[in-house]
Amino acid sequence: MLQMQSIAIITAAGLGKRMNLPRPKQYLEIDGRPILVHTLDKFSAAKSIDGIIIVADKSSLTLVKDNILKKFPCKKVISVVCGGAKRQDSVTAGIRALPADTGVVAVHDGVRPFVTPELIDKSVREAASHGACIVAIPVKDTIKRVDSEGRVIETVERAGLWRAQTPQTFKADILKRAFDKAAGDDFYGTDEASLVERLGTEIFVLIGDERNIKITTQEDLKIAESFLE
Repeated sequence: MLQMQSIAIITAAGLGKRMNLPRPKQYLEIDGRPILVHTLDKFSAAKSIDGIIIVADKSSLTLVKDNILKKFPCKKVISVVCGGAKRQDSVTAGIRALPADTGVVAVHDGVRPFVTPELIDKSVREAASHGACIVAIPVKDTIKRVDSEGRVIETVERAGLWRAQTPQTFKADILKRAFDKAAGDDFYGTDEASLVERLGTEIFVLIGDERNIKITTQEDLKIAESFLE
């Protein structure tokens, strides 16, 4: 029987406009290495991951291939592909590059460098067993719904509310069907799970890690640097 692979798609196609810096945030350095490299290190260390596909923006393909990966080699990287205008377009490009024998796909933000190999491995096992799995954190704060003029409309019951993180991990056939349906319906979701939900597929949740932050602002960058001190 053919052994199916588990492949990670690392999204690194964002332009990082909120940072207001000359280069996208995933290529900024913390502790002497680009954020993307810290992320790749975690997936390289995850025993369940057989290969990695990096999705980069068109202007950064050469930077990733001829600079970053040569300076910081990662043997598990099997492909670097060009992303699209939106995250969903970029993940679609990653899906198209999957090897034919891919059984499980873990999609992860390139700017979440503090995910642990152990959490990655758990997500792959969960997806292999149940089909779909996301990493998330229960909401602890009181949640307010606010109108466009800054007025509180209501207090939202937080029971059952979770903050989604990545990786979001799925059996390959489920993820492909979800993306095909979304494309056919011209539907764009906020994450991969939102597309899989539209299939009616059950998605299981793993408790995430508060340190598994997504670096999107200057403040996030300072927090990331403090984690490494």
